[in-house]
Amino acid sequence: MLQINDEILIHDWELTESFTRSQGPGGQNVNKVSTAVELRFEAARSPSLPGYVKTRLKKLAGRRWTLEGALVLRVEETRSQARNREIARDRLKELILQAAVRPKRRIATRPTLGSQKRRLASKVQRGTVKSLRGKVKDEE
Repeated sequence: MLQINDEILIHDWELTESFTRSQGPGGQNVNKVSTAVELRFEAARSPSLPGYVKTRLKKLAGRRWTLEGALVLRVEETRSQARNREIARDRLKELILQAAVRPKRRIATRPTLGSQKRRLASKVQRGTVKSLRGKVKDEE
């Protein structure tokens, strides 16, 4: 079981882990040992996640979200399978926690009269500075 917060608890049957060989340099060890972890979480079909969390999770996941509605995380950072597994579960937890936070609603405000006047005054001043940059006329 993976405890996300007080309301969200993901059961082990919702997670699928597969292990493959890591990519990149690593000597003979990389050719023998399957240390890379691919964690698959069927998020769209999960009864543990509320609807608003699922929609935000899909947006946050980006390319890691499959067409079937699964979230796939691949970790191959360390040479230890157990550590990679831990990292993958931590990343999943962080992603779900991020999706669970409801964004603060923005309240539209108008600029104050003073700020409008200051803005226009600075524009006028800037315009006069630029107009004085013109060619100098010879006065004879």
